[in-house]
Amino acid sequence: MRNKEEERLQVSCVSWFDYQYPQYRQLLFAVPNGGSRNKIEAKNLKKQGVRAGVSDLILLVPGIDSQFLCLEFKTTIGKQSKEQKEFEKNISKYSTGEYILIRSFEEFKNYIEYYLQK
Repeated sequence: MRNKEEERLQVSCVSWFDYQYPQYRQLLFAVPNGGSRNKIEAKNLKKQGVRAGVSDLILLVPGIDSQFLCLEFKTTIGKQSKEQKEFEKNISKYSTGEYILIRSFEEFKNYIEYYLQK
């Protein structure tokens, strides 16, 4: 289950991003692959393509080194699951995207500003 501290971090990062980059607002989105659900809803979402391990946010804007960015939020002591590590590996292996682990607002802000240099 997702940590409330991670949720607060993600919310503050998305709020800042929406304010700073309104032109990209629709291109940064959350993936509904966590949270508590009843068994029927979880089964239906799985059939629809929800996959364990997919990053928390995806940014579909080309950056300086890649075509898109996958962002996973963790607390300073949070650890990636086996599925999250596999997803990270597959992004590097099979795509032109980039995967980054975010542990603070400052890290998110600095990386997004770097990534979106045009």
